[in-house]
Amino acid sequence: MEKNFTGDKKFCVNRHYIFIMLEPELITSQFVNGFQVPAFYSKENVLSALEYKPRPDDIFIATYPKCGTTWAQHILMLLFRHGQPPDSNMEFFKTAVYIDSQGAKSAENMLKPGAIKTHFPFHMIPWSKQAKYICITRNPKDCCVSYYHHMKGMPGHSFKGTFDQFFELFLAGMIDFGDYFDNLMGWYEHRNDPNVLFLTYEEMKENTEDAILKMASFIDDEIYAEPLRKDPEMLNNVVKYSSIQCMREGVNKGMEELLNMSKEDVLKSDVSEDMKKFLCHVQELEDSHKPTSVNFVRKGIVGDWRNYFSEDQSKRMDQKFAERTKGTDIPNFWKDYM
Repeated sequence: MEKNFTGDKKFCVNRHYIFIMLEPELITSQFVNGFQVPAFYSKENVLSALEYKPRPDDIFIATYPKCGTTWAQHILMLLFRHGQPPDSNMEFFKTAVYIDSQGAKSAENMLKPGAIKTHFPFHMIPWSKQAKYICITRNPKDCCVSYYHHMKGMPGHSFKGTFDQFFELFLAGMIDFGDYFDNLMGWYEHRNDPNVLFLTYEEMKENTEDAILKMASFIDDEIYAEPLRKDPEMLNNVVKYSSIQCMREGVNKGMEELLNMSKEDVLKSDVSEDMKKFLCHVQELEDSHKPTSVNFVRKGIVGDWRNYFSEDQSKRMDQKFAERTKGTDIPNFWKDYM
């Protein structure tokens, strides 16, 4: 497995991984089948996820990281519960299946109805014309900023560099889950497939009720959309309990509860085996490296990139955006946001 990078890099190779270590060891990743994923993921789980055979009732949430994944998961969870919020902060982690990290068995054994989360680009996705795929994308500038904070603050990633350094990795596609533009263009080409619902984060922010109804109708109009149209209170509940405020309180608090569990409690819990492995890894970190708080859900706003991008960075992103999206209507998605 080889990948060419520019700049001063070091490589540490064993039979399972190629770790990328940019001076001064900014990020560690592994390559599975030539695709860059977090170093702490189980290689066996990633490989099994790639080989998963979707079932006709499978619903995938397919996104590049930090493009509205958790929001979509909450909306679907609430649709399946007909607007009723989860019973506890932990409920989300027990019902959300992340196939990239947890492997094929997590999808095979999941409770239905439910959704399968993935960050794989289209050419790697477990694909079936009978399954359904909800793809959400976000303007690359806000995605970059949100991904930086995620990589900086989440244990297991712990990016050690500055935003400027992260920007260079993001722009070059040298980041976990590969090039943002590869992911965008792959799914864009299938936006009109009958089993694909293609949405942008920005349109979801502009008209959340409409986006929720689109998702509900796409999954099953009679079972999920029609009740929302007949009962405005049910629709309001889905909007309310999938709001940034509710997600920040629920997901962040739930994550903190998980991270503060003892190793013994982790092993006794009913979270997935992969989540247990991750939490045990956190327990083994030195106290100075353990997170004191978690912002898995942060701001969730549009335009935060203006607080981080320099003028030169903005121009360089615009240039790559124009090159990669030439001949498509993608620039119209974000003409008011970039």
